Parts: sequence; C-alpha cells; structure tokens
Amino acid sequence: MMNRAPCRRLTPLAVVLALVAVPVLAQTAPDPETRFSTGVMHLKDGRVDLALEEFKKAAREDPKNPYFQKGLGLAYAAKRQWKDAIAAFRKALELNPFYVDVRNDLAYALIGSGDREAGKKELLAAFSDPTNPTPEISARNLGQVYLEEKNYPEAVNWFRTSITRNKAFGEAYVGLSDALVASGKVDEAIAQLELGVKEAPNDLGLALALGQDYFKAGRFADARARLEEVVKKDPVGPAGRAAAEQIQALPR
Repeated sequence: MMNRAPCRRLTPLAVVLALVAVPVLAQTAPDPETRFSTGVMHLKDGRVDLALEEFKKAAREDPKNPYFQKGLGLAYAAKRQWKDAIAAFRKALELNPFYVDVRNDLAYALIGSGDREAGKKELLAAFSDPTNPTPEISARNLGQVYLEEKNYPEAVNWFRTSITRNKAFGEAYVGLSDALVASGKVDEAIAQLELGVKEAPNDLGLALALGQDYFKAGRFADARARLEEVVKKDPVGPAGRAAAEQIQALPR
C-alpha cells in the first residue's frame, strides 16, 4: 500500500532537586529536532493531539525539513483530517522528491479522503520508483486496496508481486490468502500461507492466518495445533488473543 516505558512519578523532594540541579534546562526551549522526536514518541503512544502540536512547532521553526512535514501528515492522518494530511505529505515530497516512503503515506491519505484512484496512482508511482527501498510494501498496499474493492484478480496479482520482492513479508501472504479465500480458493490460500510460514516462522500474524484458514477448510486438528502454538508464543498479545478466541469455536 504499522513497548512503552512505565511512567514514574517524582516525589516532591526529587522535583525540587531536579529543578535545583538543572535550572538552565528548565528555561531552554526545545529545538526543532527535539520537538520532532517528542512528537514521534507521542504518536507511537497514541497521544495524537500532543504529537500534532509538537510537529506543528517543529515545522514552523524549520519549514524546509521534509521529515517534520511527514510527521505532521501522519498526525493529521491519525485524526482523519485528510485534507491537511495530504497537504503535509505533498509538502514533504516537494521538499524531497526522493522521499519515496511518503508516497505510501500520501496514498493512504488520498484513499481515506475517498480519492481511491489518486491513491492507487501514488502507490504505483512508489512501487515503480527505482529508489524505493521497500517496493514490497507499496505492492502489498496496492493489493489491499484492490482487495477492499473486491477486485480479487488484481489483488492476487499485487500480493504475489509483493512476495516476489520479499519472500519473508508476512502481510503479503496474509493478504494473498484473503484474496484467494474470497475467490473460493481456500486450499490454494492454505498452500500459500504454509509457504509463508516456512519463510517467516516467527511471524505470528501469518501463523494465526494459517490456523484460521485450516478452520475454514474443516481441518480442525491442524487448526488447533497451529492456533495453540500462537497462544503459547503470544499469550496476552493481539495474535494470541485472536487465536484463543478461534480455538473456542473449534468443535470438541
């Protein structure tokens, strides 16, 4: 076409000592790079409004930095403010035409805004760019767009293209299996996921998808074995929880 450190509170005495020890730092305004890093941290932790403010300040202080514009675009996109996100991503590309990764972000924003054709054009441009360090992601994203549009032959084509660029890219195998299942080709979907698990044995999303497709094919013993493996490796994570829920649906 996406570990938090615990927050430790200072005691009143510690606060006083900290202020005494570094009075200059307390009065020094952060530079744009520091603001950007803080914005990235806020965005990763889901504090979108705080991230947006930091990116805005960084971009105002250094309007020629394409990374600040990308951060601004990502924050706007997280708030689904597509027009602003598109403007920020276009600005980043204007400042650095070789910043190919931004084309994926721009495509996402365009599609979110409802302009799917323009989004697909950006993804195709990103995939075709010889400087793109991750063409498999652009191809996978194209496959996902076509899958959402229920154009399954095109989706299959782009997911396969993604895999040829990176045989260990788990998301491409999962997308391919979804497109094949939607086309009524469950056995072929399973075969592709089995290949993917061999290439990326530690990808839990891939293992989960294989267990779910075994379930769809009525291969309940295989499904249980694969799903229990996911639960064992990820007992409290999203893949493990999804696997545990699927296990509950298995016939006893």
